[in-house]
Amino acid sequence: MWESICLTLAATAGNNIGKVLQKKGTGILPPLSFKFKVIRAYAVNKSWLVGFLIDISGALLMLRALSLAPVSVIQPVSGCGLAILSIFSHFYLQEVMNVIDWLGITLAGIGTIGVGAGGEEQVASSVSILQLPWLAFFVVILFVLLNGWLRICKRQRREQELMEYEVVEEIIYGLESGILFGMASVISKIGFVFVQQGFSKMLIPVCVSISICCSGTGFYYQTRGLKHGRAIVISTCAAVASIVTGVLAGMLALGERLPSAPVARLSLLLGWLFIMMGVILLVSSTRLMRHLPWPLQNLIPSGADRNFSLRKRGSHRVKDPSPAAVIPAATLHHLIPTPAKEKA
Repeated sequence: MWESICLTLAATAGNNIGKVLQKKGTGILPPLSFKFKVIRAYAVNKSWLVGFLIDISGALLMLRALSLAPVSVIQPVSGCGLAILSIFSHFYLQEVMNVIDWLGITLAGIGTIGVGAGGEEQVASSVSILQLPWLAFFVVILFVLLNGWLRICKRQRREQELMEYEVVEEIIYGLESGILFGMASVISKIGFVFVQQGFSKMLIPVCVSISICCSGTGFYYQTRGLKHGRAIVISTCAAVASIVTGVLAGMLALGERLPSAPVARLSLLLGWLFIMMGVILLVSSTRLMRHLPWPLQNLIPSGADRNFSLRKRGSHRVKDPSPAAVIPAATLHHLIPTPAKEKA
């Protein structure tokens, strides 16, 4: 179990750090296209190329981790990628971090240890083919309801001639993207489980391809939301929905179970909770600092320039230049569009 968790941490670190390096490299690059000159410009850009290779390596490590451990363990741990990204940005990009950032990193680390300790007793997954149509049906119905609710909100906003997104619209976009990111990991895991049960190995690339499509669609929904909505709301909803979807789908569709021992079960549940709390604090740290009393704001470095410094180093384009942006289970899905959103 610890091997899988270490692989997951390495994978999510590679995904997040790789995308930061890619965005740093695109500052002097043209929009990505299939023109030979453009492709050559990306290929000779050291920062972008190194980031791309690290990103792809992280995706491969994530697939390896999913083949070894339950998705209800892997998906929450992948949420720690935001904590790793914060540490990398602090030491490599010289970004200022506040006390809430460090608290979020600490909670994510404690949660990872709890998941590892409680996950030792996880049993091997078993998939019933009859359960998969029900899972797909439930996801489709959920999206129909969310999109219907979204249309109603948009109609009401147009009638009232409001320009800004309502909070409900931001939450819906975050939930939709997070659910798709979580389902991407679940579908990848299904391919490995089927092979373990004696099915053809061709199911692995098929499931991974479907997983990439799910992740890409989630990126599309998130980008639409971030175009006019607030990044803090959409990113938080997406991060939490991704973790919850991975855990619930793993248990309901893949036959994963909580540990039988009370101590291990408590450790796993607390680990999930701490990771989600850590992710929420990291995403919302700048805004939370603004609500602290003035004496505390003067004593504690606020890190208010952190997002600004990242925005200066990042690209001005919304579209992610990396083909690996749709690789599943990458926490930075929730951050990539943020600089463009803040400039909009």
